[in-house]
Amino acid sequence: MATTIAPPSPIHRSAWPGYAAALWSLGYGALGLSWALGAPGFPWGRSDPDGALSILARATPDTGGWWIVAFCVTAMFTSLALARTDGRGRAGRVPLLLAWPMAVLLILVIPDSRPMMGVAYTPLLLVAPLFDLELGGSTLADLWPWPVVNQVLCVAGGLLLAAAALNHRRRRREACAACGRTGHDGWTAPAAAARWGRTAVHIAVAVPLVYCVTRWSWALGIPLGVRGEFLEEGTRDTPGIWLAGAYLATFGACGGLLTLGLVQRWGEIFPRWIPGLRGRRVPPLLAVIPAGLVAITVTVAGLTYIRWTVAGRFALDEWGAWLPETFWPIWGGALAAAALAYHLRRREGCRHCGRGPVRADAVPA
Repeated sequence: MATTIAPPSPIHRSAWPGYAAALWSLGYGALGLSWALGAPGFPWGRSDPDGALSILARATPDTGGWWIVAFCVTAMFTSLALARTDGRGRAGRVPLLLAWPMAVLLILVIPDSRPMMGVAYTPLLLVAPLFDLELGGSTLADLWPWPVVNQVLCVAGGLLLAAAALNHRRRRREACAACGRTGHDGWTAPAAAARWGRTAVHIAVAVPLVYCVTRWSWALGIPLGVRGEFLEEGTRDTPGIWLAGAYLATFGACGGLLTLGLVQRWGEIFPRWIPGLRGRRVPPLLAVIPAGLVAITVTVAGLTYIRWTVAGRFALDEWGAWLPETFWPIWGGALAAAALAYHLRRREGCRHCGRGPVRADAVPA
């Protein structure tokens, strides 16, 4: 007689981010311990050539390493609690109260603007040999040194903690552990998501254009928001710097154009001009994951500029060099909201709780 094996329960499936976050905490805590004991590779302070960009510019291996150990031990036990408890009762709130601040610290506070620069300039470096472009000798290793790679590791740990906290919260709300639905959709309903998602897309497209206009102007020799001497000094000290700025602005503008796909038909069905894919359904994660990662990087970069502005590092009469960047957290938040709305509109019925389905082709008019 054949035996039917039941599929893993949604609760079991929802526990893996907690265990993964605990494993990350164990590994990163071991790194912190090694740095505290004198091992090389501490990614902040004097070990970081561009350490002035970081909020941890004054950190030292001896004290910083032990702080990392304490943080990771707390994160490990918090992650295990998120994975192993059902979230009910007052005790279930404690892991959440710890997890969310730690996730925010890892994702938004510890990193600085360099991951965004790496994401933006990596494609240019990859195609530069094909067009004999001279980029001042910059290489991928220059864009992604160990201190910057370490920031990516911190963001990864923060995302795992956030995922574990989100799943734990679902259990507290008695929502489906697989999809998060409760049967009372409200703002998460497809029609509602279509409305506020379109607003988020408009904001995410408009905000970076302020930055783009300034950098395009500088490339054309127009000192918008800065003194004329500012452009002359930049050209003399770093030839090609304004063209690089124009490239970065164009990269952001193209990203804004792609953001429109989150509310357009071509963002759900591949257009006819794409060979091999025309007419096929766009996998939702193909849009959600890149949008989410870009939202994180531009938000972090914007927070870095805000920190520098508060510290008085910029001149008021050269607002074009810093003011547009301080609006980037709005860009990042709007892009994250737009990606969430896209996900809510396109997700299909849940095979665990039976709620849904949501029409895959539900595009706002």
